[in-house]
Amino acid sequence: MSEIEKGSDAKVILAESDNSWGSIAEGRVVEKSSWWSKYWTSFIADFTETRGVQRVLPEERQPIVARYHMGWWPSRICVVLNLVIMLGYGMIDTVVGGQMLSAISGGSTSIVVGVVVVAILTYILTIFGLPILHAYERYGWIPQAIALFILAGCAGPYFNTSSPSVGNKETIIANRLSVFALFLSAPSSWAPAGADFFVYFPERTSKKLTFFLCWTGLTVGYVFTTLIGTGIASGIKTRAAWAAAHKISPGAVVVAGFEPLGAFGHFCAVIVMLGVIANNAPGTYACGLSFQCLGSWPLKIPRMYWNTFSVVIYTICGAVGRNHLYSIFQNFLSLVGYWVTIWVVITLQEQLIFRRKTGYVWEDWNDRKKLPIGWAALAAFLIGWVGSVLCMDQVYYIGPIAKLIGDDGSDMGLFVGASWAALVFPGLRYLEKRAIGR
Repeated sequence: MSEIEKGSDAKVILAESDNSWGSIAEGRVVEKSSWWSKYWTSFIADFTETRGVQRVLPEERQPIVARYHMGWWPSRICVVLNLVIMLGYGMIDTVVGGQMLSAISGGSTSIVVGVVVVAILTYILTIFGLPILHAYERYGWIPQAIALFILAGCAGPYFNTSSPSVGNKETIIANRLSVFALFLSAPSSWAPAGADFFVYFPERTSKKLTFFLCWTGLTVGYVFTTLIGTGIASGIKTRAAWAAAHKISPGAVVVAGFEPLGAFGHFCAVIVMLGVIANNAPGTYACGLSFQCLGSWPLKIPRMYWNTFSVVIYTICGAVGRNHLYSIFQNFLSLVGYWVTIWVVITLQEQLIFRRKTGYVWEDWNDRKKLPIGWAALAAFLIGWVGSVLCMDQVYYIGPIAKLIGDDGSDMGLFVGASWAALVFPGLRYLEKRAIGR
């Protein structure tokens, strides 16, 4: 149930900004790519989230699962990268929320003040733990979903659905592949953290039901907001008011979408802005758990202190980077997808090939003598990253293989990295088990 709520309202603001960036950067409408990427990437997160209803120990959280194939020390790489994801999204959410508050107030409230307000509200929601978080998520999505339907109704007539794709056939395909990868990166980021929100569910909870609810929530929420965000971005080229708002900030563009409704539109914009909190709260909660997974001494520090530290970090970063949101999207989201998909394929192969019959001994989570050394998973992880770097297409770097596709290259790092890791891990893990015995 919680995941349906997360899927339908927690990604409201982020998905709109994410997909607006994709359309603006590539200069075209990308409904097909965005729909299919959200559809299929939901499976990535959903598989890992079914672990939350398995029999686990109270101390054990989602990042700890990496210890069962990456070992005691290498698994900390995944924990650090997961922290980068959650802190990065926390920064993005607070910035977009601050931009919307500033736009709603007509500029009388600065973006920095808006960033701080969003951060404080998120902190209040997460500091008291899962019961309060679940209660908010259970009902908070309803008014936000209504506001989104209103946004689709009043902004929809201005969507530029006839915008043509630019370039030759190969370049168009390459660009669509890049946007597909970008859109896939956002929802897949829940894979390393989603199961943490199910640990208090009864052990008898059906895995199939959990998977279905997770998949439905993520798919419905992401696809709907993706199409709205893409439509708003397409209208920037043809609607002067949206173009002017876009020069101010991405959050201002969302507020401009409600412009035909006047004061009621501003009220709806406030409701939509509250989706930032629903989006930001689970990630902030997961930050505290991930910090505790870094070692024995971080585990002794209560989660609430790590949550406090996390909020302070991404609030400062958001205030400093408030004027560079599109650059943050571009440099951050794709890199998220690279490592998550590599980690997911390794986790899948460990469970389906090597632990299909034996399963996991959860009591061994903190005993390094019973955990794998992790050489095989680490080697596969690094090989996957080599593939990602060779095939990545970012403003700051284009890999030699990526340059071969289309006129401007194509970002295939996510797909190639995961494929290379999947090819080498089974053999390396077999050798590790033969040599080490675990």
